[in-house]
Amino acid sequence: MTDEPSVAEAASRLGRGGGLDLIFDASGALTIDGIGPEKTIKALDPAAMARQFAVNAIGPALLMKHFLPLLPRQERAIFATLSARVGSIGDNRLGGWMFYRASKAALNQIVRTATIEGRRTHPGAVVAALHPGTVATRLSDSYGARCNQLSPDQSAALLLDVLDRLEPALSGGFFAYDGSVIEW
Repeated sequence: MTDEPSVAEAASRLGRGGGLDLIFDASGALTIDGIGPEKTIKALDPAAMARQFAVNAIGPALLMKHFLPLLPRQERAIFATLSARVGSIGDNRLGGWMFYRASKAALNQIVRTATIEGRRTHPGAVVAALHPGTVATRLSDSYGARCNQLSPDQSAALLLDVLDRLEPALSGGFFAYDGSVIEW
């Protein structure tokens, strides 16, 4: 998803079937190439940080670039992308995980900015960043034991319920699996 020609080709193939009314980007990575979340600025590794941004912000931005135009222009349609509560700048009380947090905060800004631009051509579109909760997957294996976990099926059902309730006026927002608004 960080290879733009590949993303463009996928959008072209899927766009041939007509307009899409739901595009759901479920990408993201906390550990990349064996490098997990750092706990201090002393662990800053520019290459690891760049990989976090590539997967968690640039990849979804490329998806928006090529897939948002495939949404119907006037009808309600949705582009949703998985973010993470730790991408909230205002909700950061613990520190750590700087690269992952920053990449998800960047994604949230991309969602917000793409929404403003998209309203001009696709006023019925809803673009949203979603926090799926702590989901019992490989991503949360190493830290999830301390959190209440949702099964993947539970999280997916809750997120789809949130999306069903979002109207274009709420486009560009950041929402949790329970429908609550997350501060930026």
